[in-house]
Amino acid sequence: MNDDLWVFGYGSLMWRPGFPFTEAAHARLKGRHRRLCVYSWVHRGTQERPGLVLGLDRGGSCLGRVFRVAAEDREATIAYLREREQVTAVYLEKTLRVRLEDGSDREVDALTYVVDRNHQQYAGLLPRETLLEIVRDAEGRSGPNPDYIHATVAHLDEIGMRDAMLHWLSEQLASKA
Repeated sequence: MNDDLWVFGYGSLMWRPGFPFTEAAHARLKGRHRRLCVYSWVHRGTQERPGLVLGLDRGGSCLGRVFRVAAEDREATIAYLREREQVTAVYLEKTLRVRLEDGSDREVDALTYVVDRNHQQYAGLLPRETLLEIVRDAEGRSGPNPDYIHATVAHLDEIGMRDAMLHWLSEQLASKA
């Protein structure tokens, strides 16, 4: 029996997983899409001055990265991810099927963090000017909110993914710096 763990990343987990892995590949999750829809009260903002971070919201599909974690690192990785992703319980921990985009057509069940639409930090669909206004000056314990946007876009560029909203936001933040 193989007890390896797969973890799907669509935001900072893509460029800063923070756990050991034995394999990484592009992967597509159907039925969810990447959206800047979570008010960040800890990592990229505060409760008084929230920032915004990515969540997986309903509909569409999301191209991200999937990481294979060896069985012996499984429990420590899950504990790490819960501490990192569940600080305010804005995400629901789910195991969802993703398709690897490595030419193999493999599908795996991956641990995934999906936004809880009933949580008070769920921002929903915000106009892009509002996104810019919120992100511009927010900062949390993991650093300035614009750094999160720029790092995510840089990684998306590096691996050949394009997210129109994030790219626009990164360009706007860079031009107003």
